[in-house]
Amino acid sequence: MLSKLAIRGGRGAISRQAPRGTRGIAYKAPLREVQFLLNEVNDSEKHYEKMVRSGGPNATPDMVQMILEESAKFAENELAPLNEGADKVGCVQKGPNEVITPPGFKEAYAQFVEGGWQGLSFPEEFGGQGMPTSLALVQSEMTATANWTWTMFPGLSKGAINTLIAHGDDLVKSKYLAKLVSGEWTGTMCLTEPHCGSDLAQVATKAEPIEGGKYKISGTKIFISCGEHDFTDNILHCVLARLPDAPPGIKGISLFAVPKFTVEDDGTLTDKLNGATIGRIESKMGCHGSPTCEINFDGAVGELIGTPHKGMSHMFTFINTSRMGTAIQGLAAAEGSYQLALSYAKDRLAMRSLSGPKAPEKAADPIIVHPAVRSMLLTQKCIAEGGRSMIYDCAFLGDEMAEAEANGDHAKAKAIDDRLGFLTPILKGFLTEKGSEAASLGIQVYGGHGYIKSNGVEQIARDVRIASVWEGTTQIQALDLLGRKIMLQKLKPINSHLAGLRKLAMDNITNPASTSNGALRSHGFALLKASLRWHYLTLRVAAKGATNKDAIGIASEPYLMMAGYISLGEQWLKMEAAAAKALDKNPDGPDADFYKGKILAARFYFENMLPRIEALAPRILADPSSLMEITPEQFAKSD
Repeated sequence: MLSKLAIRGGRGAISRQAPRGTRGIAYKAPLREVQFLLNEVNDSEKHYEKMVRSGGPNATPDMVQMILEESAKFAENELAPLNEGADKVGCVQKGPNEVITPPGFKEAYAQFVEGGWQGLSFPEEFGGQGMPTSLALVQSEMTATANWTWTMFPGLSKGAINTLIAHGDDLVKSKYLAKLVSGEWTGTMCLTEPHCGSDLAQVATKAEPIEGGKYKISGTKIFISCGEHDFTDNILHCVLARLPDAPPGIKGISLFAVPKFTVEDDGTLTDKLNGATIGRIESKMGCHGSPTCEINFDGAVGELIGTPHKGMSHMFTFINTSRMGTAIQGLAAAEGSYQLALSYAKDRLAMRSLSGPKAPEKAADPIIVHPAVRSMLLTQKCIAEGGRSMIYDCAFLGDEMAEAEANGDHAKAKAIDDRLGFLTPILKGFLTEKGSEAASLGIQVYGGHGYIKSNGVEQIARDVRIASVWEGTTQIQALDLLGRKIMLQKLKPINSHLAGLRKLAMDNITNPASTSNGALRSHGFALLKASLRWHYLTLRVAAKGATNKDAIGIASEPYLMMAGYISLGEQWLKMEAAAAKALDKNPDGPDADFYKGKILAARFYFENMLPRIEALAPRILADPSSLMEITPEQFAKSD
């Protein structure tokens, strides 16, 4: 067990150094930040000890540290140097079943597979390493920040694996899971079609039953990330389609496993292409390193995954995996742009400090002395570090759900799944929007140099822009949160969540450390006030929505953003408390500046970012007529 888990990055590895004359600031995995969250904000050792039947015994402190260090080496030495070239070169389609990925991508993936990383958190019965699922999320942040488009390939496979484990029958599992878990094959998610967008009730791809319990799939799917490539011998497409007897709408969709090359029932791979061809790969604003494909299925043979006409429900296993991955994309953009901007701000000389020269021996002061630059850097820092903590909270919940399922406690697993269902749209919607904000601030710190490709920050802004669009736009996430997760459930999820926030706030208001380090008491009060305001606004929207559903529509997006800011405040309060506790124990220790930085960043957040919710409240309660009375003809005069 775990014998394969060894990526050879760092000493002894062939490191892909960026060519001379390109970006000079290298990605550095934030291991101290990760360790702070795992060991001080959360007691991960105790957490993993409780995960008795879901991989916890494997996650010893030494093993966790090894995973972190080796993941960092791989991200820093192998993936980061490939990122700029991938953006420049992109992917090239050579034929209907041939796409060439950027230089170095295929070789890096081979190392990833050889090290056993794809199966890190998947069950040993399918060839995985059997670690808790949270560790795979921790690991994926590093690869995502170093090279987002490369990370998409194994990331999509994780969604396919989770879907087959949850819903596939024995035949489907035996044919595909071992190869997907090992990384020998990859997976895709084939949802939308040219006429659909996010409205999957319009899916028209057909599934015709044939002999042997199989189906012929015919139709066109678009926007299929990593739909064709040169990494592996086969690709498994998870395809939404309609059976002949399907009812109309979303309740008539089924889910199918459709391989690129035909696979025998015993798992043997043939050399027979399966009628799934690439019409084109899209020319895109960003994410050039991953091919976005149009796939034409022309009688492609596949197997049913799960129950007929329940495909949309089954596909949400994949979608929710991808939504968590997209939240990580937002975090990665914030972390990557922050690292670049911080390094630049320390070195770039421009003007003198308003309070007097800080580097009189130089021609000008470093721009990090200027308040406006500090505000941008601290905003990036708050998004990146607070966003990481938000994701870890959900990652640990995922572990607890897996443990409950392993113990047969279906009621507990369902309760945790419902909680994750409430938190996921906040994570996906808020962190992708804030990742874009952080990336934009990175350009602003650089000034004109940020607009130049060779410095790297503009690539982050282009790559992350899609994050608030795919896997359900921010507006769809907002409607899901406020409409489905809160209103349709009679406010139960929000009432439960806010009770937890009030307890956290009160615990910190009465925290003994609040008298020594940090401002835990005042920040606890601020979080308490924000949670009460959130509750009040929820009740107001519920009352308005009872007679006018457009009230929910107009409120949903600012409501989601308010939820995000308060959730980010929750994480910063927890981090501030952990830092204050550490400083109480050792005020002059080697990490004193690290902890003081956390406390000061928390102060910035509560004084400068949490107050943004005050501007959101009027939008949440706005009269729907301010949006809905204008007619389509009144938007602009037509010729």
